[in-house]
Parts: sequence; C-alpha cells; structure tokens
Amino acid sequence: MNLILIALTILALAVGVVVLFSYTIAWCEAANREPQLMKQRFKPAVLIFAIRLMAMEFCYLLATVLAHPLGWIPVPQKTRGQGTPVLLLHGLFHNRSCWWLFKHRLRQSRSNPVYSMTLNYYRKDIEPLTEAVAKKIDLIRFRHGVERVDLIGHSMGGLIARNLIQLREGSDKVRHCVCLGSPHGGSRLAPLAVTPVGQDLIPNSDFLKRLAAAPIPGNVQFTSIFSRNDNLVLPFDSGRMEGAHNMELSGLGHSTLLYHRDAFEAAIKRLQEEDENDPDRHPEQKSG
Repeated sequence: MNLILIALTILALAVGVVVLFSYTIAWCEAANREPQLMKQRFKPAVLIFAIRLMAMEFCYLLATVLAHPLGWIPVPQKTRGQGTPVLLLHGLFHNRSCWWLFKHRLRQSRSNPVYSMTLNYYRKDIEPLTEAVAKKIDLIRFRHGVERVDLIGHSMGGLIARNLIQLREGSDKVRHCVCLGSPHGGSRLAPLAVTPVGQDLIPNSDFLKRLAAAPIPGNVQFTSIFSRNDNLVLPFDSGRMEGAHNMELSGLGHSTLLYHRDAFEAAIKRLQEEDENDPDRHPEQKSG
C-alpha cells in the first residue's frame, strides 16, 4: 500500500511539473505577443483564472495518465447503433483510453456507433499511422454497410485524419472531420517531443507545409475546435485551420479539451448539424 501511495505521489508530482512548466512557457509566449498582459498578471481575477485553469488541466491530465494502462487491454468495443459511425483518434503519448468520458457522452447523446483505436506514435513516420486509420475505417464501413464515417481527432490525431483525407485520397470515406486541439500550424513546444513523429509538429515542418498546401475536398466538412488557453499548442491560434469551421474556446487546457463539456458540446453540435443536412438520413427529401 505504501509503495502504491509513493508511486501515485511521484506520478502526481510529475504531472504537476508538466502542467506548471507548459503553462509557464505558454504565459511567456502570450505576454510576448500581447505585452499589455503584463499589467494584469497580479490582478485577483487573473490569478483565480490561472489557478482554476492549471488545476483543471492537472486533474484531467492525471486522469488520462492513470487510465493509460487500460488502453492497451484488448477489450471488445460496443459498436451497436444507427447512423454514421464515429472513429476517435488520440494524440501523442495517449492511447484510446483517453476518450473514456468523451465516448460515454457520445453514446448517451447519439445512437451512432462509436469506435476508438490505439496508435503507435513511436514510429518514425506518420504514414504507417495513417494507413492503420484507413484500414480501421474500411473495417467500420464494411461492418455497418456505410460509405463514410465521422472522425474526431485530438491533437496529432486530427492531423492524421487530415493527412488521410487531404493527402491519401480518403475523402470518399469521411463525412466530417472534427479536430480537437490540433496544432495545424505546429507548436513551439514540439522540439521537446521524444518521438520521431513529434518532429512533424514543428512549425513549418515539411509535413505541415504539405497539409497546408493540399486542397480541402468539397465533400468533407472540417471543424477545428481549439482553446486560446491551450498549454501545448503554442501559439494557441495554431489550432485554427484554414478553410474549416473554427470554434475558439477559452479556459481549457490541452488535455482538458478531452473532458470538458464545452468542448464536447461544440463537437456534438457540429455532428448533429451534419446529421440534419445529410440527405442519406432523410431519404424522403430526395424525391421532392
């Protein structure tokens, strides 16, 4: 029992250091861009906001780390439902376990089948990861007899979805792509990533240049949900995607986007709008 408590304490301290360090860098970046923030930093309202912001990110990141081992356990996914299936794609250093609350909310609010998968980000190239997602999509399409699926990708997961759709001719298989906290313009913290794939997140990397130059297919809807208080996507407006429906939130950190109801409701709103506009769900309208 003592060993467990010691391990949990060390883990909590490590998570706290990561959150504090990342927000210190994020604050410096924000103050360099907006020097007027320096005059407000010690105001009570600002301090309360900062404490709340970091406390939430600490709790949600710790929850993600504690759930991480569960993502490697092969458990059959409950995939019953009707409508366009949804595939959830996680980001760097996570696995499918990080979606546990998001997935639960999706199943409570919609009847669509929901899937997730674990990606090995320790590969040297993003293409095998994209290929794995493509195979998973084909499996889902075959299982449910549908032409297209919806993708929701957190952080790097959103960029893999874009790579599949824009550069790997996957647009005929995807109806809507929702990017959650994805660094479309890269992140200045990317050089700290310990995985080779993390290098693709460096601003102006070859991968990001190819994505930016690639046309957006007209048959796929894109939504980018990002937070102006993201502690890992620096600067925060790297979360804005050219040509997509952009939704800016505030008061949420990078991991918090996976759990906070504001982020979930923003994503579900866009999918519900797509459901309402999808002619395949309203066959009676075709004959009118």
